[in-house]
Amino acid sequence: MAHSPPGKHERSGVSLMDLMRLFPDEESARAWFEASKWPTGRYCPRCGSTNTHEAKHAKSPYRCRDCKKYFSVRTGSLMEGSNVPLLKWVFAIYLEATSLKGISSMKLHRDIDVTQKTAWFMLHRIREAWATSKNANFTGPAEADETYMGGLRKNMPKSKRKELFGQGRAGKVAVAGVKDRATNQVSAEVVEGTDRLTLQFFIEDRVINGAKVYTDEASAYKDMPYFEHEAVKHGAGEYVRGDVHTNGIESFWSMLKRAHKGTFHKISEKHLNRYIQQFAGKHNMRALDTIRQMQSIVAGMVGRRLRYPDLIR
Repeated sequence: MAHSPPGKHERSGVSLMDLMRLFPDEESARAWFEASKWPTGRYCPRCGSTNTHEAKHAKSPYRCRDCKKYFSVRTGSLMEGSNVPLLKWVFAIYLEATSLKGISSMKLHRDIDVTQKTAWFMLHRIREAWATSKNANFTGPAEADETYMGGLRKNMPKSKRKELFGQGRAGKVAVAGVKDRATNQVSAEVVEGTDRLTLQFFIEDRVINGAKVYTDEASAYKDMPYFEHEAVKHGAGEYVRGDVHTNGIESFWSMLKRAHKGTFHKISEKHLNRYIQQFAGKHNMRALDTIRQMQSIVAGMVGRRLRYPDLIR
């Protein structure tokens, strides 16, 4: 969902001291999660019925009169099955939402007093809340670009370097992205390659027909029949020509790579797309107040599951 970004001075931030006053105990955290998940009233996460009542159950304090099932605010969300107190989930969501370059599992495990394994699992579930659909329906003007993620060859062990063929991009993962100037929203994901078919289909899935699309001079972007297309010639030292540039999406790549090198150091190809969705989500909601950012993450957790075996297999 696109948001009209106010000036930075209009955002309402929340300090750690504020957060501790807002959430002094587990009950306040539970009440906040329930208000964020059920803003119009409590409903059963299994059948959708609003015919529910409080129940005397150790872990599931509500019961649906229609499907006869017990449930809690965790049920039917990415927190389902988690034994981590809700108060710690509040602080984890806050720290992730307010960290410009993300937070590592090592830091989170120290900050909220859980094991590193638990912190790693929590952060992946928070990232999963930012997973977006491909069809963004950007109206443009839009900037499209691709980049490559991966470590430097010189830093790899000799055994791995021997497996790589080619120069520069060998061993790295291709990522495509589009930024809509009208809404300042970004959509990005790992792609199989940077050929013409892949990149043009990526753009067509996200930008409406007839919109203006700005790219660099890569041959993969030539002859796009559905868009008003213009390109800057980076190879000739041209980076801006009037409104024609890709500075916005390149700024997003810059932030993503600074997080990669400065916070996470190494991101496996298996999990890379979840990190990309994380930073696209953080970018897209950065104009919101801190509490609204946190509420947006909680809303994204609803109706999704991510189990630990699925992460490590």
